[in-house]
Amino acid sequence: MSVESATLDVLDRALVRCLQLAPRAAFSLYAAVLGTSEQTVARRYRRLRGEGVVRVTAVLSTEALGQSNWVVRIQCKPSGTAVLAQALAKRADVGWVSISGGAAEVVCVVRSRTAQAREDLLLERLAQTAPVLGVTAAMTLHPYLAGRADDWAGLEHELTPDQERRLRASVGDEQTAVPAAVTQLDPGDQAILDRLVIDGRSTYAQLAAAAGMTEGRAARRLHVLLDRGLAHLDVDISAEAFGWEVSAQLWMTAAPADLEACGQALARIPGVTFAAAITGPHNLMAAVVCRDHEDLYRLVTQQVGAVPGIATLEVSPRMRTVKQAGALVERSRLAN
Repeated sequence: MSVESATLDVLDRALVRCLQLAPRAAFSLYAAVLGTSEQTVARRYRRLRGEGVVRVTAVLSTEALGQSNWVVRIQCKPSGTAVLAQALAKRADVGWVSISGGAAEVVCVVRSRTAQAREDLLLERLAQTAPVLGVTAAMTLHPYLAGRADDWAGLEHELTPDQERRLRASVGDEQTAVPAAVTQLDPGDQAILDRLVIDGRSTYAQLAAAAGMTEGRAARRLHVLLDRGLAHLDVDISAEAFGWEVSAQLWMTAAPADLEACGQALARIPGVTFAAAITGPHNLMAAVVCRDHEDLYRLVTQQVGAVPGIATLEVSPRMRTVKQAGALVERSRLAN
């Protein structure tokens, strides 16, 4: 797939913003909001998805199932980083795989459904992998910006405030919810989730066929999964397709008393796509997307640097993104 294959105009950008705000809304609603035809919206969406610019997916909440997310930094020989990153990206319980640290580090998010699966990966498999020189695993204690389809603010000005209100009002009971008490999945839920990971806009008929149930029951189970915070819809976007070509992870420390305020302040910075309190030598972590290196410099010095309470900061640029929330990445585009 050619990196230059996608030529994005104003309507394309506005449509992707619609997807961020209401990922499963009908094309007819997008058309009404954007002042165009439903056929045009459907055609544009198919092209954007086919060219790897955007993809709606679903992410299971491990917290709601009694587990936790871990941010893992794997130091390894530069000659082995690409192979290791690709192997990790193929695992269903691993997301957001990237190569950074001057090609000597792989960073990923581990969302194992059980403690045994997580321990098998972190304590056994990685430890026995030849290129690996060291592993640092940090538990996510509290997310400040995560689990939202619109967590990337690069397109927040593509729609008018009235257009955004119309879309947000349409979401209703499919809004992202805070995970409820620890619970279990019902039979068929996993099949629904597996289908949503492939295509978050799957119809109720497609979900029903995947789970072996009626359309009505599939619709009810989907609403339960979203309402109870057992899963959330995410919108994978190729930021580079929109001209945002530099991304990085920020590893920070703050005094415990300042941690909440610092995390909330980071979540309000437009270039930040993820922010959380974590365990380990750094107790704050953020992911950022910028237009270029100068933009990254301004974000670090003028915005992150202005947050009271942040004591130390390590900037680790991503050399290559191998996997996002639900899709492998090939030459900066989301693989179908």
